Amino acid sequence: MKNWIKATALACAACMLAGSASAQSESGETVKIAVIEGLSGPFAINGVNQMHTWHYLVGHLTAQENPAGVKFEIVPMDSKGSPKDAVQLMQSAVDQGIRYIAQGNGSNVAIPLAEAVERNNERNPGKEVVYLNYAAVDPALTNDKCTYWHFRFDADTTMKMAGLTRFMKNQPGIHKIYLNNQNYSHGHQVAKYFKEGIAKNRPDAQIVGEDYVALGQVKDFAPYVAKIKAAGADTLVTGSWGPDFTLLVKAMADAGLNIPIYAYYASATGTPTALARIPGVQVYQIATAHSDYLGRTGAVMTGIKKQYHDDLVTFGIYDALIGLSHAMAKAKSTDPVKVAHAFEGLKFTGHNGDTDEMRASDHQLQQGLWISKWQKTDAKDAYDVENTGYTFAPVKYLPADVVSTPTTCQMKRPGK
Repeated sequence: MKNWIKATALACAACMLAGSASAQSESGETVKIAVIEGLSGPFAINGVNQMHTWHYLVGHLTAQENPAGVKFEIVPMDSKGSPKDAVQLMQSAVDQGIRYIAQGNGSNVAIPLAEAVERNNERNPGKEVVYLNYAAVDPALTNDKCTYWHFRFDADTTMKMAGLTRFMKNQPGIHKIYLNNQNYSHGHQVAKYFKEGIAKNRPDAQIVGEDYVALGQVKDFAPYVAKIKAAGADTLVTGSWGPDFTLLVKAMADAGLNIPIYAYYASATGTPTALARIPGVQVYQIATAHSDYLGRTGAVMTGIKKQYHDDLVTFGIYDALIGLSHAMAKAKSTDPVKVAHAFEGLKFTGHNGDTDEMRASDHQLQQGLWISKWQKTDAKDAYDVENTGYTFAPVKYLPADVVSTPTTCQMKRPGK
């Protein structure tokens, strides 16, 4: 895996040296987006995957996806997964005249980054920045810590747990549940909202244990697997992502532990390859997407795989870029102040083919969610995830009105 990361990072660096990718429009204004992500460090495999997605998409937007007709240019910035570094890079982007930033990996980074954007915009009128969040799902970002300049394109944990526990209501064999999550705000929120949802939907089920794992620091998950086995768990629930989840799955394979897994990020880079080591394991994922799209989204997935030998994992990037262009078209401007205003209540067609809406009250995209199941590819569900011979096939679609949750956001708007 280390060699893969190094090789991919070098390829990404070569891409940067050759010039950042930009959208197909030849006559439109150029809009730079600083993508602040961990491109080195423990979660580099995920950051590099997402950079592939950004670079591919800006080079292949259709006129329908890019109604503003602008040329998007991606400026990669390596935060190493550090909140402090991410905030410093945001300031560097501002100093370079970049007015749009994007980030997704880790709410521990997203929250201070959103706060830094808010401070910058209050103190530096004329240098406002819009923050596109494509993957950080802590509910606080659109509740008590909401900010006018932050827009989220992934479903938050309240939405995902509303959908997941509703699905688990009718799943057989769920009696003893074990929770394994990363030890930061996201992991604790996953556990909190799962407990609330499962108590409502499956009061007969028992939580027999839970662990919080130091983010990106644990290399041996065998002790955690031993605890799951000792507890007699028949179901594992996790919101973990990246190598933390991958190493947990590898430890399960080594220990011969084969119990159903209900997860957020089973399709994140590296984890599917580990899952393939447990023959017949049942894995259900709650996400905004699945792995077997046809039409335009399917073509994008195929294109990324062909160009980068990588999978489209973070569909929030797709919606963030399309949403940004639609907001610019609505605003008839690329000015971030006007675009932020245009984002509120904006409706556009997302990767699912449905009409998504950016809720004005908290800037949380309202969208449907998919339950997908890990299974062998077949004629119907043919997309091969990480060349494993498996895919995440769609099982159930939960419309936006089913998974939408209320907000406590008290938005502080400019000038008020």
